[in-house]
Formats: sequence, C-alpha cells, structure tokens
Amino acid sequence: MSLLKLDRAVKNFGGLAAVNNVSFEVHKGEIVGLIGPNGAGKTTLFNVINGFYSPSKGDVFFDGKKISGMKPHILCRMGMARTFQIVKPLKRLSALHNVIASAFVRANTRARAEEIAVEALKFTNLYDDRDVLSKALPIGKRKRLEIARALATQPALLLLDESFAGLNPSELNESIEIIRKIKEKGITILIIEHHMKVIMSISDRIVVLNYGEKIAEGTPHEIGSNPLVVEAYLGEAQDA
Repeated sequence: MSLLKLDRAVKNFGGLAAVNNVSFEVHKGEIVGLIGPNGAGKTTLFNVINGFYSPSKGDVFFDGKKISGMKPHILCRMGMARTFQIVKPLKRLSALHNVIASAFVRANTRARAEEIAVEALKFTNLYDDRDVLSKALPIGKRKRLEIARALATQPALLLLDESFAGLNPSELNESIEIIRKIKEKGITILIIEHHMKVIMSISDRIVVLNYGEKIAEGTPHEIGSNPLVVEAYLGEAQDA
C-alpha cells in the first residue's frame, strides 16, 4: 500500500523548474533511495513533500490524503518526520533535551516526553552522550542526534537527507544498522544519499533525478546498470 505518492509534482523558482513533473510512490515498510547529481532537485523535492514549499503544480499524497502545501508541523503530527543535510540541533541544549523537545509532538507530559527521548537515544546509540551539549558532539553523533529527534516524533514516514555524509567507515556501518533497525520497527524511509555503496545496500527501490526530472526508477540492480543513470550520475555500472 502506498504511504507517499507524488503525482506530477512541479516546483518552479521564477522561470526555473527545480522539480519538473515528478511522480513516484513509496509503499509502507520500504526504504526508497533518492539519488542524482548535485543540483538535481532532491532536497527541493523533500521540501515539497515536507511542506516547506507548496508544489507549483501537481499533488502530494500522504497515507491517502492530499497534503500539497500543508505546513511541516501539521505533517509532523500526521506522522512525517525529516532530517536535514546540514544538521540543526539546539546547540545550547544537551542531546537529551534536544530529543525531549521533539518528543512533545506526541507527549502530553514532561515525563512521557523524557521517556520517548531516552528510548530514541538508546535506539541511536547516543544514551551515553545524553548530557553532552549538542554543539560539542562530533559530526557523526550530531547526524545520529538528528535521526533521534525525528524518531521521537514517532513517524510513519522518515525523510533522511544525506544522513551518511561526512561519516568515517565505522560510523557508516553503525548508521546503516540503525537505518535497518528503523525499517524493522515498521517505519517507512525515503532517503537522499550520495554514498552509492550505502544506498545500493539498504534500498528496496531507487528513484533517480537529473535536472529536476525523474530519469529512472527501479531496484538497486536495475538502477546500477541503467545506461541513463550511469551517464548522468554513476559514471560506471554499480553492483547492487
């Protein structure tokens, strides 16, 4: 069953179509990768899905409901959460208090918010850093803190924008395992990622953008051997 559906979505900035007539679906329980060269329109598309931008044309549906142009905080309450390419923690708050702030989307009491936050920190292997100011965390842990904050909203759909960028090999492996555990919890994931070995290993399907348009969609194996994708982005055929 489709959890997210884009129907001919367009986003114009002046005379430029940053996203042009993009359609695809994300089914419940899937991990779908969104890839393409820099400037292909991936983050703009996230912003259209997440309500930061209203589509210029076309529609976005979430769990069967038309959500085109709805505000991000409303979509968050409906069950859509996201992380950002440039991490944006509350710098003067501890890791725990960062996640507590997000947990109030669902929690009615401070005690319940802290319970949700502790669970999210343990899930992302950050519990031992719960009292550390977020600005003092290294980039790998700040990336995981973004994920913990998103998980604390208890989403049905998680949008991840380059959550693996800048990580060392051990941090990559740890984050891959966390993403797989998120899927095991029944949370659907749409992920932007440039790290091809990561995206090929975790995705059920991949959507490819180039110059704002969808040029391919399929399994990792199909995408890795697609001539259009190889020419536009990969440079050489990839093993799934």
